[in-house]
Parts: sequence; C-alpha cells; structure tokens
Amino acid sequence: MINLRVSAESLEHAIEAAMNVRTNAYAPYSKFRVGAALVDADGGIHVGCNVENASYGLTNCAERAAVAAATAAGRRDIVLCVVVTDTPVAASPCGACRQVLSECNPAMDVLCTTPGRSDAWHRLDDLLPYAFGPDSL
Repeated sequence: MINLRVSAESLEHAIEAAMNVRTNAYAPYSKFRVGAALVDADGGIHVGCNVENASYGLTNCAERAAVAAATAAGRRDIVLCVVVTDTPVAASPCGACRQVLSECNPAMDVLCTTPGRSDAWHRLDDLLPYAFGPDSL
C-alpha cells in the first residue's frame, strides 16, 4: 500500500520533470527513452535520463542517473521515484536500479508512468524485497 509522502504539487512537478528529461535520453540503439525524477524529503527534485552506449554494459539507466544527481546535490533522503517510459504500459525499474534506489530509501514510493499517464504505483521494498545493503554486511 502506498503512503505518499509528498504533496500533490510536488508529485505533479516530479512527473513533469521526469517527462521533460525523458526527451533528453540518448537511446539510439533501443529507442527506449526513460526519464526519472527523485523527490527528496524536502521536496527537491533530482532528474536523470538513460544514456546508452554501443558497449551495452556501459549504458546508464535514468534512475541511476537521477540517484547520481541527487547524491551530487548532497541528498540521499529520497521519498519518491517517478519513472516515465514511452510504452503503452508503464515499465518498472530494472533490478540494478532497484538495488541502487534501495540504498537511498528501501521504503520509497515508486510511480511508473507513461506520457499518456498509464500509472502503476509500487513501494520499492515490494519491488525488491531482499535488497542487499549495509545491514547485510
């Protein structure tokens, strides 16, 4: 069950930011453009888009790019992740992104959506129930 920890206004700003940054994605191989926006505990928004590479393993996902932006801004207290994909049905973060996001807040809310607003809400710990983290070491 989702217990949204951001205002309706912050949610709409995050959705708009993720949709806008998606247009900057570099996806010449897959044509799969993704935008992500993270909302920190103070309502700050940090964005990222996917950046592909001919050496596929070097590709960076939008969610991980957004985590890097938030980290560079000194924020790791993420309460919401918005992921926008240009697919008919919303796509959720990949396993690697789920793991990286879990280090910010394993209980964050995740909104997966599309430009046409096919919304799917999740909690990160439901998407990744056995995350590896500092407490696992």
